[in-house]
Amino acid sequence: MKTITTAALVLVVVAIVAIGGIVALSPGTQATTQPSTTTKTTTRTTTQTATQTTTTTVVQRSIRVKGSTTVLPIAQAAAEAWMNANPADSIFVEGGGSSVGITAVIEGTTDIANSSRALKDSEKEGLVVHSIALDAVCIVVHPTNSVNGLTIEQISQIFAGEITNWSQVGGPNLQIVPYVRESTSGTFETFETLVMKPKGKEPTLEAIAKSSNGEVAQAVSDNPNGIGYVGIGYLLNSTGLKGLEVNGVDPTVQNVQNGSFPLWRYLYMITKGQPQGLAEDFIDFVLSPAGQEIVNEHGFVALP
Repeated sequence: MKTITTAALVLVVVAIVAIGGIVALSPGTQATTQPSTTTKTTTRTTTQTATQTTTTTVVQRSIRVKGSTTVLPIAQAAAEAWMNANPADSIFVEGGGSSVGITAVIEGTTDIANSSRALKDSEKEGLVVHSIALDAVCIVVHPTNSVNGLTIEQISQIFAGEITNWSQVGGPNLQIVPYVRESTSGTFETFETLVMKPKGKEPTLEAIAKSSNGEVAQAVSDNPNGIGYVGIGYLLNSTGLKGLEVNGVDPTVQNVQNGSFPLWRYLYMITKGQPQGLAEDFIDFVLSPAGQEIVNEHGFVALP
C-alpha cells in the first residue's frame, strides 16, 4: 500500500512538471529549468531594445539662403561644413544680389538673405539683421597696369566718365574701361554710398555692368584697360587682379580691421523676425569661432 502511494505521488509530480515546466522538487530539476527562464528574460529585453531603436526619428530640416554674391563664398563654405557635421540637414545657397535676397526674405521665399549692404528704411519692418563679417570694397585693375593707387576723388571721376584715359592718373596711354555691378547689388550700393554720392557723381552709362563679383573679377583680369570693384575676398583669392591703394592705404585685412582702409563695410545675414530652428543654428554657427575661421579662410575679415 505504501509503495502504491509513492508511485502515485511520482506520477503526479511528473504530470505537474510536464504541464507547467516550472515546478522542481530537487536541485537537479532547478538547474534544468532556470536557463529556460533566463532565456525568456533576455529575449524580452532584446525585443524592447529593438523597439526603442526603430521608433527613434531623425528630424530632417532644410532652409534656403539667398542674396549677395559677396557673402556667397562664406555661406557656401559654412553650409558645407554644417551639413558634413549634420547630414540630416539641408542648406540650399544661391546668389542673385543683396536686393534679390532681401526681397525674397520679405516675401517668405527664402529663410535667410545674404546682404553686403545695410537695409533701406523701406525694408526694415519685421527684419532682423545679423552682422557676420567685415569686408572692403576693393578697386581692382589688371596686374600689368602701372597705376598703384588712386584717391576717392579720382575713382569717382573715373566711374563718372570724367577721367577716361589711364595717362590722366599716371598710367599708360590707354582708354579706361570701367566695370560696375548691377543696381540690385549690395556692392553697387556700398560703392555709390562711399565713393560716388559724397562727390556728387553719377555712374557713366559707358560702364559695363556685371551681375556678380566673380564676373567683375574675371572681366578685369582679362582686360589690361579695365577697372572695377569687388569684395576683398575676391581680390585675395585671385591671381589675375591688382588691388589699388585708396587714399594711400592698401586694401588688406589688417587695414580693414583697424579701420584705416576707407572703403569698408559689414556683411549681413537677414531674417524675417528672430531666426528659429535650422536658420538660428546656422547663423549661430557662422558667428562661432569655427564659422569666423571660415570667414578668414575665404579672404574676408572676421568680426572683432
